[in-house]
Amino acid sequence: MRRLLKQACANSDKAEVFSSKKLTNFVVFENGKLKNIDTKDQFGTSLRIIKNNKLGFAYTKKLHRRKALLKNCIESLKGQVEANFNFPYTKEYPKLNTYYPSLNKLSNRDLVEECQRIGKFLSSKVQGQFNITAGSSIEKLRIINSSGTDIRMRSSEYIVVISLVYPDSYASLRRLFASKEFNHLQEQDLQMMIDLYNQSQQTIQSDTKRMQVLFMPECMHTMTWRLQSATNGAAVYEKQSPLSDKIDESLFSERLNIYNDPLNDHIPGARPVDDEATLCRRFPIIEKGILRNFYYDLYYAQKSRTVSSGHGFKSARWAAETISLRPSPSLQHLYIQPGDKSLEQLIESMGQGIIVGGALGAHSGNIINGDFSIGLSPGLFVNNGKVVGRVKDTMIAGNIYETMRHVIDVENTAHTTHAGVFPAILFDDVSVATSK
Repeated sequence: MRRLLKQACANSDKAEVFSSKKLTNFVVFENGKLKNIDTKDQFGTSLRIIKNNKLGFAYTKKLHRRKALLKNCIESLKGQVEANFNFPYTKEYPKLNTYYPSLNKLSNRDLVEECQRIGKFLSSKVQGQFNITAGSSIEKLRIINSSGTDIRMRSSEYIVVISLVYPDSYASLRRLFASKEFNHLQEQDLQMMIDLYNQSQQTIQSDTKRMQVLFMPECMHTMTWRLQSATNGAAVYEKQSPLSDKIDESLFSERLNIYNDPLNDHIPGARPVDDEATLCRRFPIIEKGILRNFYYDLYYAQKSRTVSSGHGFKSARWAAETISLRPSPSLQHLYIQPGDKSLEQLIESMGQGIIVGGALGAHSGNIINGDFSIGLSPGLFVNNGKVVGRVKDTMIAGNIYETMRHVIDVENTAHTTHAGVFPAILFDDVSVATSK
């Protein structure tokens, strides 16, 4: 990497080299039977250069092809992408507890045996199909640049994903469990999920009307996706965001506190710096319903005449190898602050309403404007504080700037999901529509 950086500096004004090496192991059980075992060892290097205030970018999976990588990066300068920023000099940064060496010893056989143990327990508790995925990953990152930065990071992650599938459908209740080291999943961690599944076997016909709707943590990305889009520095700069002039305004319920916290190393994937070597920090987005900040990477901070907030990450919502991406504004460590009611208490407080157990079409609608319209897969029906079945052919729709004003209560526990760490949230007066 040092050699590549030296060559890049000789052909540009500023340069940055980013490398990633990631080893992942996954096993998949479908309907209680082993379906797949997958091991991947991925490595890649990306290069960014700035010459005459223009940005070049290229990547490779073969570091020995340095000349070709540099040539491609220089060639990309023809795109005339403006870059009036400097790569940061970051020498001091927080030392986080992100890596457990013991995960290196976890084998695919260990993953299979753990899935079999979980499956044996589930088969005694539910009658329907269940799917289990377990996996581990070890990742090493290095960022060096012409300003003198040289940062090395490594992290470990172990996950289990459980899906309880309803008979004669593709709908399922899902939950992800994540940690930095291998731990046996405990039976009590699954009990609430099992209870909801067993209580919702009967099909219920709901009416089309406005009612209380409880979003499970796994479905809260329906709301946060739209908020992330509108508070993205790129959208603000390009005048696409409806929130451009709303800083310090009360937009949502005072029960909502939403923030980004890469420094929380209790959760896998904590980071002291972003993918541009800018220092990370706990960063409020919404405080008691009030909009506090937009988030930026180096590129859009420069264009907006501000400073990077430490949110320049190689990320994409759809499948893509991160090494092939340029950094862009991204909330990679999003949290919603828990409230003071258990999930059981939230359900018991509902008169008649719907629990969103799975969201179909969360990507549909005018996302940046806050509109959503999702199918429920599944949607659990609550009557007088009890789950009595599930609804079919049912959708909910609205706009987050209206829906998130009507928060009844927030669960007292936050759960790790693919999109962040969220509690369940109970909303009032949400439009529910059925095929009836």
